[in-house]
Amino acid sequence: MSSLQAFIRSLPKAELHLHIEGTLEPRLLMKLAAKHGVALPYEDEAAVHAAYNFDNLQCFLDLYYMGAGVLIDENDFFELMWAYLSRCRDENIVHTEMMFDPQTHTDRGVGFDVFMPGFARAMQKAEAEWGQSSALIMCFLRHLDEDSALATLEAAKPYRDMIQSVGLDSSEVGHPPEKFTRAYAEAKQQGYELVAHAGEEGPPAYIYGALDVLGVSRIDHGVRCVDDESLVQRLIDEQIPLTVCPLSNVRLCVYEHMRDHNILSLLDKGVLATVNSDDPPYFGGYLMDNFAALEDHLGMTREQAVQLVRNSFIGSFLANEDKQRYLSAVDELA
Repeated sequence: MSSLQAFIRSLPKAELHLHIEGTLEPRLLMKLAAKHGVALPYEDEAAVHAAYNFDNLQCFLDLYYMGAGVLIDENDFFELMWAYLSRCRDENIVHTEMMFDPQTHTDRGVGFDVFMPGFARAMQKAEAEWGQSSALIMCFLRHLDEDSALATLEAAKPYRDMIQSVGLDSSEVGHPPEKFTRAYAEAKQQGYELVAHAGEEGPPAYIYGALDVLGVSRIDHGVRCVDDESLVQRLIDEQIPLTVCPLSNVRLCVYEHMRDHNILSLLDKGVLATVNSDDPPYFGGYLMDNFAALEDHLGMTREQAVQLVRNSFIGSFLANEDKQRYLSAVDELA
């Protein structure tokens, strides 16, 4: 570990773009498959690791949804969440806003009454044991229709106080944000914070749609904004956070190599960019691994690292007093 990476690890950090189902490590996948008698096309953990060597978003999603099939009872969801929150403790991620995909579970007969208590139990335990701050973002699967999203929003009502935000994920191309206009209007009416994946594989028009039609206040990914200079300027002027996932972008061939990534150039222009891990086991690393990649391949400086960490709190949905408390802690160490 370099001295810069040791310094970043010492800083309190927030992570704003993390899919909890996408944190399923091969060991837990095999354990739960054996527990429930779920047949998988893998002989052992090594075979699972090999399967994670995909080269596009759809291949990843096929694997992701298959893996989620081993999550069946409440304790499975507790174990999944607990493993990630424990990683947060190890990497000094003091606040995390995690995405989850209800339709991935409800479509196979696993309801909110199963996964929500499992998530909640782990989140409450982590908060009690080491003060972990965490929140949930309920994502709609954009390859499904809007009626399914609206039904998910209705099913979530008994758990409204456990869910901070609504998001949009899954296959981007061919599924523009406008497809979910009614669902987002209803989510806004119910008081949710609004985010959406846009501008990962999709064009800048999808970022505009997420901002202007869905009314989101934060863009997940957003790296394709550079294809439209006026959009980049708008992101700077309005300080709209981008939750960028560098290792994920390279693994999914948004960029051929990390040295081609635009996160630091966006940061230097004044975009409120943040670093996140997306689906860590699938994409080659957790938050600190992403920071390490930025140093190793893009020559990230200490000043850039500090700004990225500060942005993680600025771009969060924390209360202002909590943001200031964490920012002050960062500034004291910086």
